[in-house]
Amino acid sequence: MIYFDNSATTKIDPSVLATYDKVATEIWGNPSSLHKMGDRAHQLLEASRKQIADLLGVKQHEIFFTSGGTESNNTAIKGTAFQKREFGKHIITSSVEHASVANAFTSLQNLGYRVTRLPVDKDGRVNVNDLRNAIDSDTTLVSIMGVNNEIGTIQPIEEISDLLSNYPTIQFHVDNVQALGKNIWDKVFTPRVDLTSLSAHKFHAPRGIGVLYKKEGKMLTPLHDGGGQEKGLRSGTENLPAIAGMAKAIRLLLENEPEKAAKEEAIKEKIIDYLQDKPGIKIFSPANAVFAPHILCFSLEGIRGETLVHTLEDQDIYVSTTSACASKTADEASTLVAMRVDDKIATSAIRLSFDETNTLAEADQFIEVFDKIYHHFAKINHLGEN
Repeated sequence: MIYFDNSATTKIDPSVLATYDKVATEIWGNPSSLHKMGDRAHQLLEASRKQIADLLGVKQHEIFFTSGGTESNNTAIKGTAFQKREFGKHIITSSVEHASVANAFTSLQNLGYRVTRLPVDKDGRVNVNDLRNAIDSDTTLVSIMGVNNEIGTIQPIEEISDLLSNYPTIQFHVDNVQALGKNIWDKVFTPRVDLTSLSAHKFHAPRGIGVLYKKEGKMLTPLHDGGGQEKGLRSGTENLPAIAGMAKAIRLLLENEPEKAAKEEAIKEKIIDYLQDKPGIKIFSPANAVFAPHILCFSLEGIRGETLVHTLEDQDIYVSTTSACASKTADEASTLVAMRVDDKIATSAIRLSFDETNTLAEADQFIEVFDKIYHHFAKINHLGEN
């Protein structure tokens, strides 16, 4: 089996699973309880929080635990909009965000907020000048993803941060679910970023747990009412086994990070070298500094993406159409549509996404299998290959 769908989810690391099992078995007290078992759980909760904060280079009290990227994004976006509504109801995002961001903005728009969605260029990047022109006296929030989940574009977070340094009252959120561990963190997480989102199942940790970084002093209206956990921002008993597992997974992820990212880039480059001169193939994720090392999106003209996904699946190779979260909805290929790619090409796109467990040998196997598929469909569609 070849698994090239790591941007959708990753296999849990055995040592992370062992940590999860140990905590679930031995430290089952509620961190909010006053007795010894509760205190032991609380101590582990805070130790995990500190470990994650140290690894990310932030303060312990700036780390909040959520159920994953979707909740982190919604808390950051809606929490900011509700908290700052008396100061303005204009909020800005891009036209290529993950559904959990895009739909959160639509929800706020339905509540009377004024939303600006910035266009993107041929690489799926926003233009900082467009953002500059969009900001007005009512703007309270800018939310731009760090790495696009469909084609891997790295957004100009550093340049946006420079611009927003002139607007200290605007809260800046970055969805960094696809960015951690790819040796690009400095590009997507700057001192000007007020809020950022992470999802544990993207880096070999359990599903159902995530992080929201909230800079010290920034205020959000809580979306959950309850017992006041997570300093009142996210009520609900903390998922301690998953939190401890996530802390370990981040530590493992960041070990030898440059070497791991280089390995993913090498796999991507090898497959691109094979694809780039093929008639009917359109590559949306070239191997350059504007794109993350682990995502490769391309299309085969005349073949719908889902057909290609299932054809590869029959050969025990697992990929996806663009975003896994949108692949069964009308939002499919939304980034490519925003890039003004023709619908027939956009709906023919598939996404390969790699991690440090993948190998160049798997890339060779993929090329061997795909070459047969390509020649079959190229003949049917008269793509002009010899």
